Amino acid sequence: MSSLALGDVLLLVTCAPVDASRYLSEEWLFGRVGCKVIPVIQLTSVGVSVFTLTALSADRYRAIVKPLEMQTSSSTSSIVLRAALIWLLSFILAIPEAVFSDLHTFNIPYTNESFVTCAPYPHAGDLHPKIHSMASFLIFYILPLLIISVYYTYIARSLMKSASNLPVENNAHARRQVESRKRLAKTVLVFVALFALCWLPSHVIYLYRSYHYSQVDTSLVHFVCSVAARILAFTNSCLNPFALYLLSDSFQKQFNQQLCCLCGLIARRSSQSPAHFTTRVTSIRSTHHSVASLSVANGRHYREDCV
Repeated sequence: MSSLALGDVLLLVTCAPVDASRYLSEEWLFGRVGCKVIPVIQLTSVGVSVFTLTALSADRYRAIVKPLEMQTSSSTSSIVLRAALIWLLSFILAIPEAVFSDLHTFNIPYTNESFVTCAPYPHAGDLHPKIHSMASFLIFYILPLLIISVYYTYIARSLMKSASNLPVENNAHARRQVESRKRLAKTVLVFVALFALCWLPSHVIYLYRSYHYSQVDTSLVHFVCSVAARILAFTNSCLNPFALYLLSDSFQKQFNQQLCCLCGLIARRSSQSPAHFTTRVTSIRSTHHSVASLSVANGRHYREDCV
């Protein structure tokens, strides 16, 4: 989950402002170096998101269908290694973006105007755009969703089998186990559904542009659809924390605890005026022992509020 969150933050911080500038300015504002680096960051972030969701689905499959295997592969080092491999794979798949992306000049045939922008391939030729868009669609969308669908088919079968095999008597514990497994599967399934819905329009727009690459579509419909697709893609990164808060009781409990602790600390500091603080410090200057006692007492009180 931390890896998924880091990928979302990286996408929002580095790529959302760049995409916004594309629609606000006619020229590319980030130079040739930015044209090489920014697409790599963007595709790496997308890869981390979709591959992490695939790994989470496999993780839920082992936890629900094969819990004994889950116990042997759930060590911290194993989880960190898998997350690192996901980042490495995503970065390797994004390297061609740095190789082929460059500043290219595009012409609008109806107005004889031209503009320079960053693109992953030159304007001449139709084969490269089609291969690039189709490969991205398959690797970063279709194949991961197919793998996830297979995992969830087995998960659904296992959950239905567990529910049908519950004993008639003394089955409260077994029912709690089934409900817990359902919540685990539901959390990851919601993440996957959000990704599939939010990123599909962006892939469709990219495929449309690639298969009509020799024509620059300047229509209002294409512009609105492009902006809406990009906003929806970035919205996916913003929705994941809210979905996790609504679906995970443990995450909700820990978040509320930390939030209440922070609010309590701010309230105590704001209610303590400078004049009151000066008076209190002056009153305890009589001995070093009293100052130390006050510090220990305050420290203990703070820890009790935040634990």
